Amino acid sequence: MISPETIDKIKALMAEASIFEEDLEESFILGGGPGGQKTNKTSNVVRLYHEPSGFQVRVAENRSREINRWLARRALAELILEKEQKRKSAAQERREKIRRQKRRRSRRQREKMLEDKHAHSEKKQARRKVELD
Repeated sequence: MISPETIDKIKALMAEASIFEEDLEESFILGGGPGGQKTNKTSNVVRLYHEPSGFQVRVAENRSREINRWLARRALAELILEKEQKRKSAAQERREKIRRQKRRRSRRQREKMLEDKHAHSEKKQARRKVELD
């Protein structure tokens, strides 16, 4: 179950994004994927449609419908705030960070990285004990 403090935080986020319960159209969809019979036979996927903005979110993060209802409201509020205020969500920042990490380096970056590695290797070579013959 979601704690009352978390619910209050989600309600505050919804208020900040100007989302009111009467503007939401909520529907439940039959679940799928891992989780077995419990997930596949129950309508635990929550779909929220916000009429004033036209945004729609689908949440199936948890096997519990009640938890998914609150997670969907949080996702919708974050989406609206992100679009209207150009605020980046934590999930979007994680995706961008991974994309930057996977991006190919330019030739100059590769050369500089190899130069730095070579210089570090030489520094470590200089630290070795000198063997006398």
